[in-house]
Amino acid sequence: MIIALEGEVVHKEPTLIHLRLSNGITYLVHISLNCSAAIDNKKIRLHTTQIFKEDNQSLYGFLDSDEKEIFDRVIRITSIGPSTALAICSTFKPSDFAKAVMAQDVGAIKGVPGIGPKSAKRLLVELGDFNLQSEVSEGVGAGRVEAALALESLGFKKERIQKVLATCEAETTEALIKEALKKLT
Repeated sequence: MIIALEGEVVHKEPTLIHLRLSNGITYLVHISLNCSAAIDNKKIRLHTTQIFKEDNQSLYGFLDSDEKEIFDRVIRITSIGPSTALAICSTFKPSDFAKAVMAQDVGAIKGVPGIGPKSAKRLLVELGDFNLQSEVSEGVGAGRVEAALALESLGFKKERIQKVLATCEAETTEALIKEALKKLT
């Protein structure tokens, strides 16, 4: 399994690049529009996901590990393939996608090419507890998760909690709970 590649970009299109490694091998790597826009130099390092099918194998590359995390999580959902997952990564920056999921924003998810209302609702249900690793490691997502659990234990519905927490500006768990309680009551 190829988990990262480092090399020189020898050809670039909006959603794919040819990446030549130092050993002379060149890989075709599918990328999101956001990743493509961020590639401004010839030498890059990409986090990759390799997908094997019976008639094909593909590489998907990401400059941002959060974008890779979104891609990997979304392709596990039934009937959402790599092209739709890449469309999600092209439509949203990782933090914006996490906020849309947390707020259960069906309208935002429907804005992704190839995702209709039913798929958007299913995606939000499947990703209900989604947090980016960078947010959790920085403590941002961890505080929101703890606040959500505390509010759930008080009897509030998960969907309503997620919507309210998405509008809260507090940083700490305690402050998030206080701000959310004011909005929930």
